Amino acid sequence: MIRIIALVVFFAIIAACLAVVIVPRFLDRVYYRGPVSDHFDGERFFNPGEAGQFEPPMPARSRAGRVAFMVRYLLGRDGRPEWPDHVDVAQAKPPATVAGDEMLVTWVGHASVLVQTQGLNILTDPVWSEKAGPLGLGPTRVAQPGIAFDDLPKIDLVLISHNHYDHLDLATLKRLWNRDHPLIVTSLGNDSVIAQSGAKAVARDWGGTVSVKRGIDVVVTRGHHWTSRWFSDRNRALWSGFVVRLPGGNLYFAGDTGFGDGKWPGEAAAYGPIRLALIPIGAFRFVEGQMESGSHVGPLDAMRIFQRLHAAHAIGIHWGTFRLSREGYLTPPRLLNAVSQCAGTGDAFTTIPIGESVEIPLGDAPPQASPANREELLHCLDTPAIKALR
Repeated sequence: MIRIIALVVFFAIIAACLAVVIVPRFLDRVYYRGPVSDHFDGERFFNPGEAGQFEPPMPARSRAGRVAFMVRYLLGRDGRPEWPDHVDVAQAKPPATVAGDEMLVTWVGHASVLVQTQGLNILTDPVWSEKAGPLGLGPTRVAQPGIAFDDLPKIDLVLISHNHYDHLDLATLKRLWNRDHPLIVTSLGNDSVIAQSGAKAVARDWGGTVSVKRGIDVVVTRGHHWTSRWFSDRNRALWSGFVVRLPGGNLYFAGDTGFGDGKWPGEAAAYGPIRLALIPIGAFRFVEGQMESGSHVGPLDAMRIFQRLHAAHAIGIHWGTFRLSREGYLTPPRLLNAVSQCAGTGDAFTTIPIGESVEIPLGDAPPQASPANREELLHCLDTPAIKALR
């Protein structure tokens, strides 16, 4: 019996050693091959100025600290405020199409937004799955999609910003592809991931353009983020935002981003006046009082992005659907409202309920407010009410 136990232990140790060597390589994927650039080293992508830095910012610096942080987070023992288990949603039933310069926008939830204009139905980072993670794991949706999938009009254009599970959902893409065969535009390497659903995508580097129809095209733009589907495939694919150039004013979709060098919003603005910007405002707080997390912006830095885009209107997204960080459920919109008051931008940058459709006016100019200075905004937000927002 002792010999049998010893053999079992021996082979378990051998299996564990082999797993350490084999599994990471098995989970690694080469999604893209191409020339070296200022954001690609021949194997992995990086934010300009951060070559070789493949780890996303984390509160703990050591590997053991990161593991401990993730364990506390997954067990809900990191002191975070409670979230609702369920949020009621009045699902919209959008029209089949919206013609001309009229623009109708419906927030589906998280980074999924339906934009209807110029006879096009545009869908950003569509996720209809209950979980945002691999193998049926990951954060669970607390709010149902703002549009039932069967009530979605025929989709013409899909924008996929990067390959994280809360943005690239293969199950949803398969349904959309089988039903509508939309034009799917993404950044380099993500087309390989999307192909796993049976769908075909057009991939471009930052600055690349894809024609949609006469007078309308998509420009893949720079953001500040990272990518991974597993552990070892970090930054094998690129991340991006998008400018959809439209006759009535451009649509900008940031996807998921940190503030980074702060130059990239101006690069997106250079493609023409932005009528509507979709900017993330959630999943920014991993420690108490945090306003950004390096690869995610909170409302404070989202406002700075909004002003550098010179957009007429913006809607805050990337909150209220999947719990990815520790801020309270309503902290992002409440903090955005306070930041807007401090910046003097009124309701030009706001939020809408999941499932609500709003019309974006044509011809509005960007709000006339001085560019937001981060230190001044922080000083303005230094109030008991804001400090109480967890």
